[in-house]
Amino acid sequence: MENKEKQKKAAAMAAASYIQDQMTIGLGTGSTALYLIHEAGSMIRAGRRFQAVATSEAAETLAVSLGIPVIHPEETERVDLAIDGVDEIDGSFCAVKGGGGALLREKIVAQKAEQVIWIMDESKPVKRLGTFPLPVEVLPFGAEWAAEAIRAIGGKAACRMKDGRTFFTDNGNMILDVVMKEDTDLREAAKEIRLIPGVLETGIFDRICSRIIIGTGNGVRELVNPTPVKKNGRFEREQADGKIQESRE
Repeated sequence: MENKEKQKKAAAMAAASYIQDQMTIGLGTGSTALYLIHEAGSMIRAGRRFQAVATSEAAETLAVSLGIPVIHPEETERVDLAIDGVDEIDGSFCAVKGGGGALLREKIVAQKAEQVIWIMDESKPVKRLGTFPLPVEVLPFGAEWAAEAIRAIGGKAACRMKDGRTFFTDNGNMILDVVMKEDTDLREAAKEIRLIPGVLETGIFDRICSRIIIGTGNGVRELVNPTPVKKNGRFEREQADGKIQESRE
């Protein structure tokens, strides 16, 4: 196993320790989340009791094959903990996600979750977002018009392909991979992109994550987000003991 894969696995194993019995878990999508799903399956087979909401059909298929009880969003009123990977993340815990093509479902689950943990290898933290293209999920109808609108605000938008064909998400939508100019504030650009007709969601995940776990060559590092985290339309804050407490106005 290469070092990067070892780091992903170490981060996933550390995140799995936060899973408690009777929880509803949000299972992420992508190469790092795969390790988490396998570990969750081992926990179920060892007698642990929890259920999961999957963020993609691939994650659901794997989870079910490993014996993890998978439910659909309408079957639960809450998600206790969501665990997922990232494509890149800056020092303020703002991340780009969606390399696996599941960004819309990932964001729906993350916004619903009481706590969100992102797991990664040590190559994912960056000083400035933009090294990785920004995935943008769009309706197939008028997708090229949306791409033109993105180009008009200074971005380069390419339709994602897979095996020589247009890639479609589990929702039946398309992904535009967007590269902005080097000095662009990606958060602000994402807000502008969201206003384009046909755009459903962008891969900017800001003020969502409560904790990150980074696999390194010397074990794992865990960092708690000190800034307010938005959950279900409310802003909550991390206390010093790491527990999330809803802010009261």
